[in-house]
Amino acid sequence: MSARKLLAAFGSPQAVFDAGPAARRTVLTRDIPALGVAPEGMVEQLARTMAWLQGDAPAERALLSLADPRYPAALLEAADPPLLLFAEGDLRLLSRPAVAIVGSRHATPQGENNARAFAEVLSLAGVAVVSGLARGIDAAAHEGALAALPQGANLAGGAPGGSTSVGSTIAVVGTGLLQIYPKAHTALARRIAQHGLLLSEFLLDTPALRANFPKRNRIVAALARGTLVVEAAVQSGSLITARLASEMGREVLAIPGSIHAPQARGCHALIKQGAKLVETAQDVLEELRVDVPVARHPGVVDAGPQEAPGADDPLLLALGFDPVSQEALSARTGMGPAELGARLLELELSGDVARLPGQLFQRLGRA
Repeated sequence: MSARKLLAAFGSPQAVFDAGPAARRTVLTRDIPALGVAPEGMVEQLARTMAWLQGDAPAERALLSLADPRYPAALLEAADPPLLLFAEGDLRLLSRPAVAIVGSRHATPQGENNARAFAEVLSLAGVAVVSGLARGIDAAAHEGALAALPQGANLAGGAPGGSTSVGSTIAVVGTGLLQIYPKAHTALARRIAQHGLLLSEFLLDTPALRANFPKRNRIVAALARGTLVVEAAVQSGSLITARLASEMGREVLAIPGSIHAPQARGCHALIKQGAKLVETAQDVLEELRVDVPVARHPGVVDAGPQEAPGADDPLLLALGFDPVSQEALSARTGMGPAELGARLLELELSGDVARLPGQLFQRLGRA
């Protein structure tokens, strides 16, 4: 915050250094002695950054300052915009209409399916999907947005200059761009850099530090017109993002879930507090006043839970949509263990049922 006050008063970093302690004290209550001392390792960091910027990479790399015309205007509305952004990928996405999709790292299979389906259709509609590259809902949202790319050639998109394009995805990470976390998402991050955009406010080699992940949430919230929470426990980082979005005057939206699912309680709490309950991607587009048609393609209907084929199957009806044990299903249906196990396996293979930890099963809505 002090750095932004000084920049606002003096206009540029060089002017801040040239002003001297007395002039700086007219802006701040006290001077910052460290401004006169080069940080330890600064020369090495500069060399590392220049090598990264000039390196041979399949995607564009940039270091955006507050004075850069490419710096996202939406971030300037935040109370604490980052002084610098390391970016790799398609910078044009920063000027697209955007929706943040966030949720639990310990998502249910249905939650991940919902995140993918909503993200895919929103991306097909020309909206950039913003998330944080975390496990669970974040990763599913990025994957869904990327899945839209092959079908995007003839879709109206909202790209700069009125060109037609899908929205694709922006991943805001809580590490440096050379220290992707979790490691299991390295390949996903590479795909996002090639077909979307990676962003970080942290130096390239910054490792995964617990305190940095809540910090990046403010960027996720600020970049988007609204934040869609797919699944979240009551104590969840996703709710921090939703709160930050609300404080910035952005819309907050939530997908409801089972009253028995811990991952749905955060969404239900948000809805009680006034968040928009959404069932389809069209709900999101209408709430955020994104005036583009929702494109359709095989496998994507209305980007909301749909009735699966065989919806009148007695076993599917007995399952409902809450997690249930095999013993409870046997009691509901009268099936013996062997017959029930075989039918559950068939439904797993067809994608109608997911096997959860603890020998529980859950019916999956189709999107």
